[in-house]
Amino acid sequence: MSEAGDGIGTLATGALWARAVESKAGEAHDAHDEGGACANCGTQRLGPFCHACGQSGHLHKNLIGLVHDIAHGVFHFEGKVWHTLPMLAWRPGNLTRRYIDGERARFVSPMALFLFSVFLMFAVVSNLSTHGQVSAAQDAAHGKVDAVTKLQTDQAKVAALKAARAGAKGEAREQIDDKVDNLNDEIEALQVAVDARSVLTAPKASQVRPVHLDTGWSWFDSSVTHMSANPELTLYKMKTYGYKYSWALIPISLPFIWLLFAFRRDVGLYDHAIFSIYSLSFMSLGVVALTLFGWLGLPSALISLLAMFVPPVHMYRQLKGTYALGALGAFWRTFALLVITSITSSLFIAFLFYMGSD
Repeated sequence: MSEAGDGIGTLATGALWARAVESKAGEAHDAHDEGGACANCGTQRLGPFCHACGQSGHLHKNLIGLVHDIAHGVFHFEGKVWHTLPMLAWRPGNLTRRYIDGERARFVSPMALFLFSVFLMFAVVSNLSTHGQVSAAQDAAHGKVDAVTKLQTDQAKVAALKAARAGAKGEAREQIDDKVDNLNDEIEALQVAVDARSVLTAPKASQVRPVHLDTGWSWFDSSVTHMSANPELTLYKMKTYGYKYSWALIPISLPFIWLLFAFRRDVGLYDHAIFSIYSLSFMSLGVVALTLFGWLGLPSALISLLAMFVPPVHMYRQLKGTYALGALGAFWRTFALLVITSITSSLFIAFLFYMGSD
């Protein structure tokens, strides 16, 4: 399967998973769904859903309906997504607090949004980064062809000038010598360019020399040896495990967030979990946006600037709104949360490294 096909499949899987965990509360239903007996338990329905078993009253029995369900799950988060994403970007604290306080039907649930954003991130990053690598290799190959053509042309000119020099005298011979010298300098530069592009386009060496360490941590030493013996396979496995176990970031981060509010009795682990999930969703969507910006050709300096300043500003606003903090309380907790993010990311990468090296 191609990288593009793999990415589309990953994105579709994420959307279907997100749809599976997303509540249908707040969504519109056709009028013919109202009333009637439930096909599952026989209870007389009072609305679009059975109040006894929960089954929907609208049942389709044709292929078109099945295709609609798949497309509905992959391409639609209903109107709720347009309420959720703007608030996640500009008023994350207000979104988190309203969801915690029970305003659920209006917004995409945190877990559904997290699943979709993580699958979207891996699909976009995998495909666009691969596209960039392929483009770089193609550019190097084309550049090598152009340099070799120019090199051969200059060598032919030098041979012709040397042949003409044999019959030239005086000033004419000196002019020919100057032209030959200039062409030889150009040939030397072209040869360097050809050699450099040959390195870029050369196939990777089939023989890989494994790295052997003796740190005292046998699992780490064996993992490094295994990875160095087959780095491409290890990176592929790390990427695969990355989106499969991305949910592990939530329990890893919870104890650290709890420490920031250890003396607050009005907030609990549930509040911290919703905060963490919405924050991780925004960061995943941020990676998608930055990757797209790079693919569209925005300056790398601007992308780096956004990557440096947007996450802490978002953390500050989300902390301030979610936990009703003052400016100073939100500021120092933002700094602490940045340290926490570094720790949890390192632990997660170490976990992926261990899994990928098996």
